[in-house]
Amino acid sequence: MDFIRETNRIYQKDESGKLLAEITFPEVMDHIVNINHTFVDESLGGRGIAGQLVQAAAEQIRASNLKCVCTCSYASRWFGKHPEFQDILCKDH
Repeated sequence: MDFIRETNRIYQKDESGKLLAEITFPEVMDHIVNINHTFVDESLGGRGIAGQLVQAAAEQIRASNLKCVCTCSYASRWFGKHPEFQDILCKDH
């Protein structure tokens, strides 16, 4: 899926403008963002879209030389299964 990327948000809409998938990761401190929300429309359920969103966010966070915390339960579980992205997790917060 081709996502639309913004500084602290990655998402996808359909042709009519309806939000289909989204992950948000606002900055909460200098160089630290919080992955606080992951959404996938039920019409896309079971396709791995949420995982794709978290991976896209993790890659963007890494490329921006940032660290992250996760208050989104899905993102927290995803990071637990992907040790290759542990380097961007902020363990102090």
